[in-house]
Amino acid sequence: MPARRVLISIDERLLARVDRAATRRGLTRSGYLADLAVRDIGAGESSRLDPVVTAALQALDGLFANVPDFDHAGAIREFRGRR
Repeated sequence: MPARRVLISIDERLLARVDRAATRRGLTRSGYLADLAVRDIGAGESSRLDPVVTAALQALDGLFANVPDFDHAGAIREFRGRR
């Protein structure tokens, strides 16, 4: 699956810790954060066995099914360029 660029805000001290952890593991910052996300999401997969949780997640998926993609970083760059 192709990677998508995302824009996130994170505390500078936490970001420094993330960078050090990524370096120790021989990963990029993006790779490290992606690994953490996969581990966290994978840990929660057992909750999908609960029918109430499954129904709630399906309802959420439905809410976002028709939301068009938007280039948030591009919009911020454009806004900054107007100042």
